Order: sequence, then C-alpha cells, then structure tokens
Amino acid sequence: MDFKIDDQSCFNLNVRVSLKKERFLKGKKLRWYKNSAFCNRCLYCFHFFLKTRERMARLGTELAARISRALITESNSSIPTRSWNPLLEQTLHKIGCRDSLSQSLVARVIDPHLLTHHSLALGFFNWASQQPGFTHNSLTYHSVLKSLSFSRQFNAIESLLKQAKAQNLTLDSSIYRFVIDSLIKRGKSQMAFSVFNEIKSQSLDLGTETSNSLLASLGSDGCLNNAMKVFDEMNNRGIGFSTIGFGVFIWRLCRNGDLGEVLRLVDVVERWNSLINGSVIAVLIVHGLCEGSRTSEALRALHELRIRGWKPDFIAYRVVAEAFRSLGSVFDVNEVLKMKRKLGVAPRSNDYREFILGLITERRIYEAKELGEVIASGDFPMEDDVLNALIGSVSTIDPYSAMKFFHFVIRKGKFPTLLTLSNLSRNLCKHGKIDELLEVYRVLSSNEYFSDMESYNVMFSFLCMGGRVREAYEVLQEMRKKGLDPDISMYNSLIEVLCREDLLRPAKRLWDEMFVIGCGGNLKTYNILIGKFSEIGQTEEATRLFNHMLEKGVTPDATTHRFLLEALCQETKFETAVDVFYKHVNHDVMLAQNILKTLILNLCGKGMHVILTSLSILYTICGIAIFYT
Repeated sequence: MDFKIDDQSCFNLNVRVSLKKERFLKGKKLRWYKNSAFCNRCLYCFHFFLKTRERMARLGTELAARISRALITESNSSIPTRSWNPLLEQTLHKIGCRDSLSQSLVARVIDPHLLTHHSLALGFFNWASQQPGFTHNSLTYHSVLKSLSFSRQFNAIESLLKQAKAQNLTLDSSIYRFVIDSLIKRGKSQMAFSVFNEIKSQSLDLGTETSNSLLASLGSDGCLNNAMKVFDEMNNRGIGFSTIGFGVFIWRLCRNGDLGEVLRLVDVVERWNSLINGSVIAVLIVHGLCEGSRTSEALRALHELRIRGWKPDFIAYRVVAEAFRSLGSVFDVNEVLKMKRKLGVAPRSNDYREFILGLITERRIYEAKELGEVIASGDFPMEDDVLNALIGSVSTIDPYSAMKFFHFVIRKGKFPTLLTLSNLSRNLCKHGKIDELLEVYRVLSSNEYFSDMESYNVMFSFLCMGGRVREAYEVLQEMRKKGLDPDISMYNSLIEVLCREDLLRPAKRLWDEMFVIGCGGNLKTYNILIGKFSEIGQTEEATRLFNHMLEKGVTPDATTHRFLLEALCQETKFETAVDVFYKHVNHDVMLAQNILKTLILNLCGKGMHVILTSLSILYTICGIAIFYT
C-alpha cells in the first residue's frame, strides 16, 4: 500500500481517530468498555493511525533528503555554483516532486537540508509557489526565513516578511528572533527595529536575550530614539534587562541625554530587579557623561548611584578624577580621590571579564575596546582570556588600540596565545601596519617566545604575507640554528613572495640553497618559478626548469604546461612548444588531453594552421574532437 504525503489527508485521519479516541476514553470512564467491541475497534484504529503517521513521516523525510541531494549535486556543476537555475527545475520534475508536493515537504527540504544553501532554499521556495494548487503556509515561510537568516540576503528577508503579512499568516516568534539576531550580527540594526515593530503589532514575545541585543545594537549605532522605544516596550511587557543591553544603551545616552532622564531609567530598571551589575553600569554612566564633557554631572551621578545601591567602584571614581585632571582642576581631583578611598569598592575583575567577553560575543567590539582602555589606563587587573580576546578582536577595527593592549600584556610579564598572535598578525597585515607587526615579533623574540615549529611558522607566514622577505629569510636561518628544519612549504611561501616582488636573484639563490641543504623542490616550487619566468619572458630559464623537474622525477601538471606553452607561443617558439607537448603525450595521455586545448588556442592565436594540421594524428591518439576555424 502506498501513501501520498498529503497534509489534508493526515489532518482528516487525525480528526477521525481523535473523535474515536475521545469516545473510547469516555467509555473507559463509565466502565462499560470491557465488553464493548467498539472500543477494540477504536484501539485498532488508533494504533493504525500511529503506524500510518510514522510511515508517512518517514517517507516524507526520505523524499526531502532525496530532493535536497539532487538540488545540491546539480547546482555544484552550474556557474555560479549553489545558485538557482532552470536546470534545477528540470531536476525536480524528473524526481516527480510535483506529484508529492506539500507544505510539510517543502519545509522538510529546506530545514534542515538547505539551511546553509540560501539561494537553493529561496529558489525551491519560489518554485513551489509557482506549482498549480500550491500555497505556502507559516511552516514553509518559517523554514525559508530560517535559512535566509544565515545569509546576507536582506532584501529577500524583507520581501518574504511582507508576503507573509499580506497573506495574514502568523509566524512563530522564534523565526522573528532568528531574523532579528541575524540582522543585528550584520550591523543592520534599523532593519532589525522594523522587524521588531512587526512583532510589537502582533503582540508576539521576542524574548529577553534578543530584546537586549536589539537595545544594545540600536544604542551602539546612535539610534537612541528607536532604542528608547525598545526600552519602553520591554518595560511595558516586563522583559528583564541585561547588563549588556541596558549598559550599552545608557552608556551612549549619557553622552547627550539629561542626567535626570538617565537616573529615571536606572530607577525603572531597578524596579524589575533585573540581573544587572550595578558597578559596571556606574562606570559606563560616568564615562559617558565625562565623554560628553559633563564632568560635574558625572560626580553627582556617583553620589546618586551609591544611594541607589549600585556601588561605584575604584574604576568609576578614577574615570571622574582623570576627567577633572584633564580640565586642570586639582582641587576636584583630590576630592574625588578622597571619595574613592572612603566610599569606593575594589573592582571585581570577574564582573568586567563577563561583560567584556559578552560584548565581544555580540560583536560590540568598539564598546569592548573603550572599556578595556579604561581599565588598562588605570592599571587595574584583567584576566588573561579577556586580554587575548581584546587583542584579537580589537585589531580588526583599530590596530593602534590592539597594540596598546599587547604592550599592556607584556608589561604584566605575560604573553598572548598563539591564536591571539595569529589574529593580531593577520589584522595588522590587512591594515598595512607592517612596522607594528615587526615590533610585535621583535618584542616576543627578545622574550624567547618563539621556540617550536608552530610558533615560528606563525611568524614566518605573516612576514611573508607582509612582504618582509629579508626578515622571513632570517627566521629560516634562526630555525636551522636551533635545530628546527623548515619544511618545503615555508620555502615555497618565501619563493612565491620573492617572485611576486620581482626579486628573482634572491629567489634563484634560495632555490640553490634548498638543494644544498637537501630540501629539493616539489611541484609547487617548480610551478611558482616556471610561472614567473614565463610571465617575464625568460622562456629559456622556464624550459630549463621544466626539463630539470622531469630529470628529478617531478611530474608536471596542467598548470605547469599552461605557463610554459603560453610563454613559448607568445615568443613564437612553436616547435619548442609542440616538442614539450609531445613529451607528455608519451607519458600521460590524460594530461595531454587537458593541456591540448591550451596549445591549440595559442597556436590558433598566432595563425599556425600548418602546425595544427600536422597534429591531426595526435588528435586521434588523444581521442579529442577538435573544432577550429
């Protein structure tokens, strides 16, 4: 017996069995079910339904997996890959997908199979909507929006939300959370706020975590009016505030807002008994006020916050004292320091650890940098993992600040982890801060940081990335002195940089040195050099290297031949090009097939039809049909 996956049939069966089950349970309650044959029929029907539903679900799952595999496989061969095209629609028709198409099947195909294949998910969703008699429901919209929330297709997300609204479909609040979280992570706080307004109009629950993330994102982006609307909505619904959500919002508000308004919001949050760290919030408030050139209000804020039990710590008092110091007010500086000794509490590093790591996790890197600088400038303690996280993340937006954190770590007699060093080095290279990169390695080398292959490889690879070939070569020499043998990949990296910088003489010397120390080149080494010599027209040197690799037993690949043949044909050395090709017809017919097109195109480009005619026998050997004009 075969079952068609049909939502309505499943629903009708469910209703019928539910009615019989209800009558059965009523009979059980009245204790007349023992002698009733009807109850046995109910039990049989109920078990039959369970088995049927299980089989239908299994068949639906198998068909969904089959459809998704076919779409992914077919799209891999298209250009661009993993994108929707008419051939995929033909694939769906061959599978017979249209005959079994249902809303649950569409949802199963997209979630989980196409969640990371955003274009395919959207394409399949649109294809389904074009099929006769098919309409999407909340389930299908949920699946495709979930997939798109992992992508950057913001316009598609906005369009789908509008379509769902036009069809009066009620989407689950979880999908809105997916979408809002995705938009926040990608810096689209205004779009996230628009989705928030949609949720607000439907009275859906956005949840504490997402609400606080949106509040922090809008505050960080300076959208304070919209952030205030989110704050008021959270307050009206009784959604708890977090230290990050409220902290980032109030931090930015203090730069322009009135102190009375700031304290009102503090009182609102305090009424909800939210799990907020008052000492951290106190630092953010006074720092924001001082940044807004309102140092006197910051001093008053210390008093008001202490009355409310938010316990400003030494960091908060130091922020205000330093602000007065910058104004040249020595008297006020001394007064604040007296208050610090009398009323302040020692900062708890674990509180700031959780807050800073939370900021970095939510990609509030600028705020993490600012707070980290406040703590470091006062020489207050920070945990090692916080410092490593700050160095690695802050270097993506501000290499100068990242270097300050690096030197702070060194002054403490500690060192960054290898992962942190890799992130810092990569970002310094991206920002073109090569001098800073050399400074980092100089400091670490003076402290014997580099001692094994892994650490040396990090330094060497980023020196190559930064184009500092002399320093990279010195690393190789230092490694050999310490008994560490650089592998062939390191030599290849340096030769590649030398060729890229047109430093051919040093590249040749390094090539000779490799053979002296017994580190012969591999296929990649030959390809780098042959490619460079071919590029600059030194075909004799390229040909010599080609013959050398054959003597050493290194088999050329299609890339090797492409470099060499293009250069030979460019210099009209056609006979040599054909000779190179003939050598590999005898050795590897499959390789000859791959490179034959390159040779023919170059010969045709020079009008060498006579030579092409002489190759007709060769075409037959290779088994290739050649068409040329």
